[in-house]
Amino acid sequence: MSAAEETGGEDTPWSEVTPEAARRLLVAAVEAFAERGYHATTTRDIAGRAGMSPAALYIHYKTKEELLHRISRIGHDRALRLLEAAASGDGTAADRLADAVRCFVRWHAERHTTARVVQYELEALGDEHRAEIVGLRRKTDAVVRGIISEGVRAGEFEVPDVPGTTLAVLSLCIDVARWFNAQGSRTPDEVGALYADLVLRMVGAQR
Repeated sequence: MSAAEETGGEDTPWSEVTPEAARRLLVAAVEAFAERGYHATTTRDIAGRAGMSPAALYIHYKTKEELLHRISRIGHDRALRLLEAAASGDGTAADRLADAVRCFVRWHAERHTTARVVQYELEALGDEHRAEIVGLRRKTDAVVRGIISEGVRAGEFEVPDVPGTTLAVLSLCIDVARWFNAQGSRTPDEVGALYADLVLRMVGAQR
């Protein structure tokens, strides 16, 4: 599955990126960064994958780092929206935590190529862009921490260290992007269900 296929919006993959040439370059950058790493990828590599000249890239993106920032911002925004939707849903804290984990894990599995770039190339960003993405990651942490805290207050969870447990939950979910194989034995939905059950056990959810 290519980055163009796996990262689709409702209609067109990466539909928020326009014009079409800019979108093609971004898709090519995702695939190159995931395969070779940010630092080993050149702008010529990206342009070549997009079927364009290196000069054409600079019409749409001033630097390679700007491309990485756009990918990272879109990816973090999408993942955060999924968690926020789960957190604001109906049901108990356990219901909402399970839903949040299922959605977050499924996103990292279905979009594993993109997610590897989004989650593991943070240090390649410039200071200003890194600070922006760190802010989004803190919001992600706050959403999951909020659900766990609610569960503790309601007597649903037994969690002596909420911040540490939140970090463990997020790390578990994010790591799916590193190992998931679309040709493997488990589907994204199956992995999401498995991890939701594991996390509920982790927080001592009352069954």
